[in-house]
Amino acid sequence: MIRRFHVSGHHKELLRTNLWLVPALLVVAAIGLFVITYLVDQAAFRGDFSLPSWVTNGSADAARQILTTIAAAIITVVGVVFSIVIVALTLVSTQFGPRMLRTFIRDRGTQLTLGTFVGTFVYAVLALVSIGGPGPLGTFVPHISITITLALTVVDLAVLIYFIHHIATQIQLPEVIAGISADLSAAIEEYVGDGAARPGDLTAAAVLASMPEEGGVVLASDSGYLQYIHRRTLLRIAEKADAVIFLRYRPGHFLAQGSPLATVWPADAAPGVARELTRAHLTGPFRTLAQDVSFGVDQLVEIAIRALSSAINDTFTGLTCIDWLSDSLCKVVGRWQPAQVHRDRAGTVRVITVEPTYERLVQRSFEKIRQSGRGNPAVLIRMLDGLARIMERTTAEDQRRVLLEQATMIIQASDESVPDAPDRADVRRAYEAFLAVRAHLSDERLAASG
Repeated sequence: MIRRFHVSGHHKELLRTNLWLVPALLVVAAIGLFVITYLVDQAAFRGDFSLPSWVTNGSADAARQILTTIAAAIITVVGVVFSIVIVALTLVSTQFGPRMLRTFIRDRGTQLTLGTFVGTFVYAVLALVSIGGPGPLGTFVPHISITITLALTVVDLAVLIYFIHHIATQIQLPEVIAGISADLSAAIEEYVGDGAARPGDLTAAAVLASMPEEGGVVLASDSGYLQYIHRRTLLRIAEKADAVIFLRYRPGHFLAQGSPLATVWPADAAPGVARELTRAHLTGPFRTLAQDVSFGVDQLVEIAIRALSSAINDTFTGLTCIDWLSDSLCKVVGRWQPAQVHRDRAGTVRVITVEPTYERLVQRSFEKIRQSGRGNPAVLIRMLDGLARIMERTTAEDQRRVLLEQATMIIQASDESVPDAPDRADVRRAYEAFLAVRAHLSDERLAASG
C-alpha cells in the first residue's frame, strides 16, 4: 500500500524543476571529456602515436584565435538563449497564468539547450588555457581538443535550430494544455496503479469512529502547501510509538503554522510523534503533482477560465481544456480507490490519510468552468459531451449520479443564461444525448442482473 512514488517522485520533481541541474551535469561531462582529450593530446605531443589526418593542424597562435572566437560566439549565443527563455516565461505568466511557469522551467529541451552551450564554452576555455609555451619538444597545441571543439560547435548549431523550433512549438496553447494533461495522466497512473484500497478494507471514517478515546493533537510547525508525505517514514514513526496517526490534510492543502496537522492515538504518544513528524512530510510555497492530482486538474481549469473571461474571450481554448479534462477523468473513473487506511506488516492500522474523492475531482473539473461559461452555448455543449464520454466509462451508479448532478446544473445554467431559444435547444439536445448514454448503461446493468 505504500507507494515509492511519493518519496522519489517529489525529489525528481525538485530536481527537474530548475534551470541549473542539467547544465551543471553537462559542464561536468565537458570537463571529463576535456581531461580525456588532453591526455590523448599529451601522448600525441610526446610522439606516442601520430595524429590522424582528420585532426586539425596549425600553430599555437592559430589555435588560440580559433578557440577565442568560438568561446566568444558561444557565450553570446548563451545570452540570446537565456533572453528567449525569459521572454517565453514572461509570455507564459501573462497569458497562461503564473502557475504555468514551473511547467516551462521543467522542460528538458530548454535545459539541454542551455547545458549544451555552456558545456561547449567550458570545453573551449579549458582547451584555450591548455596551450603551452615553448618547450624542449616545441609549443604544446591540443590538436585533438581543438578538433572536438569544432565538432561541438557544429552540434551547438543543430541544437540552436532545434531550440528555436522547440520554443516556437512549446508556447502554442494547445501544446501547453496537452503537456499539462500528459503530466496529469502520469500522476493519475501512479496513483491508481499502486497503493489502491483493497476490497473489504475498512474506510477511514469507520476506523476513526472505532477509536476508543480522544487523541492527542500535533500542530503544524511551518506554514505552506503540503507537498508530499513520506508514508513509509510515517508508518515507521507510528510503529515505533505503537500509535495510530490520522493526517488531517492531504498534499495540496495549505497548512497554517500552529493549526492541527494530525491526531494521534493514544494521546500520550503525540509529543513523541510531533518531534518525528517533520521527517515525514514537506511543506513549501507551491503545489506539485508528485502527490497532488487535483493540482493538474486545477491547472487546466485555470487556463479554461482565463480563456473564457471577458478580457480574453477565447472560447476555443476553453473547449480544448474541457476535452483534456474529460480525457483525464475517463482514466480516473472506475479505478480511483486510493488507500486511506495504511497498515504495518502485522496488519495493524497505523496511518489514516485524507485522499481526494472521485466526486471532488469531477466537481473541480467542471464547476468553475460552468460558472465562467454561463451564457456560452459552445462551452455548455462541450461540457455535456465530455460528461457523456466519462459516463460511458463508469462502472457504478454512484459515479453516474455525480455526473448527472453536473449535467443537471449545466442545463439549468443554459436555461437561465443563454438568451436565444435555438441555442438553448442545442444545449438541450446535448443534455438528452447525455441522458441517453446513462439510460443505456442502466439498461445494460438491469439486463446483466436479470
